[in-house]
Amino acid sequence: MLELALALAIVTQDQIPLRGAPHENAPRHATLAHGDQLEVRGVRGEYLQVYDYRRERAGYIRATQASRYALTPEEAPRLKAVVDFLTEQPGYEALGIGHTAAFIAAAPAEQIDAQTFVALGTMADRLAARASRLSGATSGTNAERARIVTGHLEVAAHYGVRTRSVEKNEKITLCYDGEAWRRVLALPATPEQKARAALALTRHECVDPLLSPGERLQTDLWRAELLDQALASGNGKETLPAHLKDRLEIRAAGIWAGIAHQRARQTKPDPAAILAAGQNAETHLLRVDKKALVDGDLAAWNEAAIRVGASRWAAVPLDAPAPVKGRPSIRLVAGEPGQTCIQIIEGQADAKAPAAATSTATASTAFTPQCTYGQVWPASLTVSPDGKFMTLAVQPLETWRELWLFHKEGATWQVEAIPPATENPELGYIEFAGWVPGNKQFLAARETVVEGRGKTSFELWSRVTLSAEKRADKPGNLTPFYRWQDPAWKGGTIAIR
Repeated sequence: MLELALALAIVTQDQIPLRGAPHENAPRHATLAHGDQLEVRGVRGEYLQVYDYRRERAGYIRATQASRYALTPEEAPRLKAVVDFLTEQPGYEALGIGHTAAFIAAAPAEQIDAQTFVALGTMADRLAARASRLSGATSGTNAERARIVTGHLEVAAHYGVRTRSVEKNEKITLCYDGEAWRRVLALPATPEQKARAALALTRHECVDPLLSPGERLQTDLWRAELLDQALASGNGKETLPAHLKDRLEIRAAGIWAGIAHQRARQTKPDPAAILAAGQNAETHLLRVDKKALVDGDLAAWNEAAIRVGASRWAAVPLDAPAPVKGRPSIRLVAGEPGQTCIQIIEGQADAKAPAAATSTATASTAFTPQCTYGQVWPASLTVSPDGKFMTLAVQPLETWRELWLFHKEGATWQVEAIPPATENPELGYIEFAGWVPGNKQFLAARETVVEGRGKTSFELWSRVTLSAEKRADKPGNLTPFYRWQDPAWKGGTIAIR
């Protein structure tokens, strides 16, 4: 009777042969992975006679290579104990998912709570992350590990735990589809459980890069709403561990920075909505105490800061600064659909008239208007004291902002687009930081993430060669930077934090 009750076996080891007969030399029908569920149809000495519904194969495995269970309410506590243990065991995600599926099948409905799906989501995310790290491995130990983890993904998929591939910057990330986490949000759950679900569902690297602009904006607004709900005072924010609150704030900062850029790129942008998104991004970032961050969160905080820095001009009114009489300025005009074109306006006749509206201003005939599909931030415009140089922030992507440098050679204006980095860019921005007296140099600051490594640089640039002459990792370590940094830049930049 005991053997008849043990109707289910879960394979507990990897690379287990499913044999055609109950002995070591019998033909191998298939190779099983841990987490595979088998129906037990009998016992032959040291072997279990089983049927594998995933492969539609019958056969035999050693009894020591699987754990046997009866799918009854009485067995549910035992299954739940195994799930709780395996949830915290890296490398055993498929085994844990198999036990979770068995628990859900065995337990009464009232025992299946939010924690069940927290465990399932945690293991699914960890399995996807492990598969991402090993993707592309073709030789050596990593190739063998990649083959094994592929088997684990197939086991998980059999239970309905799906992953999808997201490709960005020539890098492929496997992402769990998040069904378990959505169930956590739908069930009665603790604030900590809901916070963990919000973080799992809002990862930057798992947003589909092929979404249309409208779809991307709606997706990001939904992501921001999840995080804002988790951080709302009435939803138990006060009971969250400090490190979890920091992670929510860090994620929200990066998302709101992206929303600011997306709103600015709309056909009919709403200045108030852009400003609100930019200020939300900075507010979330400033709520995080960098010194109190736990291990592993500092890199995420720096990346969030770069995202906010790339869109920081959204946090100030969009209007260009009032032009100074006798100095050049710019005018923005529409180009081809989706383009913004920049005209240079020679010395204004009326120093109080806005550059984009004055009727007395004349566009320079010595400059061909420069058009871009990126977001031009007119409030970022700066003009050198001698009127021969201007800088402007142009943001082609939500995580990437360039510095456009306009310089006058004789009677002709030229423009140089200076990117934050030139090789394998991921995140970054470069910005004007001050004019150095003598009309030969200016200051710039840049932050980048290249190949997963963050870098901040404060630089002294030559106006003659248009290249960086000196660099330092802190403003105080570069004397010209320390002496001549622009007060307006210092008051608004994210680079000094």
